[in-house]
Amino acid sequence: MSAADIELAGEARVFALAEVFTPSMRSVPQMLTRQAEHHGARTMVTVGEKSLSFAETRSLAASAGKALREAGVKPGDTVAIMCGNRMEFIQTFLGCAWCGAIAVPINTASRGAQLEHILRNCGARLAVIETVFMGVFAAAVEAGVPLQAVWMIGEAGEGHAFPLPSGPIPAMAGEMEAHPSKPSDTLAILYTSGTTGLSKGVCCPHAQYFWWGLHTAALLGIDEEDVLLTCLPLFHTNALNTFFQALLTGASIVVEQKFSASRFSARLAETGATVTYLLGAMVPILLSKERSEADSRHRTRITLAPGVPSQFHAPFSERFGINIIDGYGSTETNFVIGDQFLAQRPGKMGRVRPGFQIAIVDAEDNEVPAARRASLWFAPPSPSRWQPAISVRRKRRSRPGETSGSIRATGR
Repeated sequence: MSAADIELAGEARVFALAEVFTPSMRSVPQMLTRQAEHHGARTMVTVGEKSLSFAETRSLAASAGKALREAGVKPGDTVAIMCGNRMEFIQTFLGCAWCGAIAVPINTASRGAQLEHILRNCGARLAVIETVFMGVFAAAVEAGVPLQAVWMIGEAGEGHAFPLPSGPIPAMAGEMEAHPSKPSDTLAILYTSGTTGLSKGVCCPHAQYFWWGLHTAALLGIDEEDVLLTCLPLFHTNALNTFFQALLTGASIVVEQKFSASRFSARLAETGATVTYLLGAMVPILLSKERSEADSRHRTRITLAPGVPSQFHAPFSERFGINIIDGYGSTETNFVIGDQFLAQRPGKMGRVRPGFQIAIVDAEDNEVPAARRASLWFAPPSPSRWQPAISVRRKRRSRPGETSGSIRATGR
């Protein structure tokens, strides 16, 4: 088989998972249960020194869901999460999914009015936070946000009096049956960066992350032998998407605390990573470092690195032996534009992915030629077929089922 044929076969293998996970099975509890039965003791996720198998990950979700339910969290309630890349983040996120609650991951840089807005807007009564953030949350409580209790991750030092009932995150004991969430039910509310005003809460259904995992794994050619290494924050779509790539394909995910340019190559080798995840600005940072023999002493073959300037693709691949996949996706949509590596053109995002259509429109939403600057709208091709699986309920200007961006179209 040619390299192109191998890529196409890998994509087809991943898309075949849509037949394994039929539409009714695209909620997180259903995905966790199926993969726990299928992959059992194989390692699924590693964060720091802690690793969990597929079976243990499902059990953690069931235990965390029970703890949340016993604390009074009901289906449809929101739970705020503010912590770094720790296993407790995954525990709380999956626990919410298991008991029918809605996780609200918050950017750890949020402070003051931004944090207060998010907490008021989502209406969370319980927050799960690292103790390092107790001060900023105390200030938000004093400002009148609707929180009623806080679970702490880590040890609280002296002088950390909190104006609400607070205590350590409960020990996990026992399990509960999964709440019968539908794939269209909201799994999480992710808040955008707020570059044009206060952050907007994007209501993301369970099935949206099925499709995130499927589309991204198909472009990267992921299978159950892969090890996925991410240093990106779990409160962001990119790292959450990586978790679902591993869950769906049977791969293993390793979550780093943060990006380290000096340790990049060494960590690839130490973790046995075959796939990694970067942001556009990270690639020139890595290229600016002094060359090392470690740069190519790993088995990583590919990275998802959206937004890398075209002049850095070839030097990065030559130095590190890692191919770059670019593309376009957003919290509000999915991985809607992208190509596999052999079809990539540096500086271009690629082609529209299967299951989506685009329209290039002017300020009055009239379609215009691709050769001019305008807004790019995305939509599922058939609401009767795709809307339950991919739609995102949004708090923004949009047509039903559509989202907009300001991307220059090139006609490809």
